[in-house]
Amino acid sequence: MPNTGFLALAEQRYSVRKFATKQVEQVTLERILRAGQVAPTACNKQPQMTYVLRSTQAMEKLRRCTTSHFDAPMALLVCYDMLRSWKRSYDEQDSGWVDASIVATHMMLEAYEQGVGSTWVMHFDPDAIRNEFALPESQIPVAILVMGYPADDVQASPMHSRNKAMHEIVKYL
Repeated sequence: MPNTGFLALAEQRYSVRKFATKQVEQVTLERILRAGQVAPTACNKQPQMTYVLRSTQAMEKLRRCTTSHFDAPMALLVCYDMLRSWKRSYDEQDSGWVDASIVATHMMLEAYEQGVGSTWVMHFDPDAIRNEFALPESQIPVAILVMGYPADDVQASPMHSRNKAMHEIVKYL
């Protein structure tokens, strides 16, 4: 039986670090953004804000904030607003990081489904991001998804298919 559906998508998707120069079409980008829009968030607060970085100026700003841009033609900057995110009553733990991560994951997987490669970047200077993109003080940058069409000669990292044994990462209680 061929491996199809979500598990196949999750197994086949890999971080793309070499991109073609072709721009992602607007209709494709809108599908990717829609995947983020429908992502679950705590109490459906939807505290996320996604910034689409496509212009030459925006990508130049991004390059000043991270070396992990891989010369991608575009990126999505995923943030959350701490004034809108749900807080756990027991200890005030903020769900914003988790919410933004779920949103980013949905968009990353839909990008792959659309033939668009991406890499999740967390190696960035958050203060530089705030300054370069004039983020409101309440918005916390969580992830940058650099993305574009994969270059013809791109390959997955050899580490991509290395998974720990199930018994190392799962415990039945």
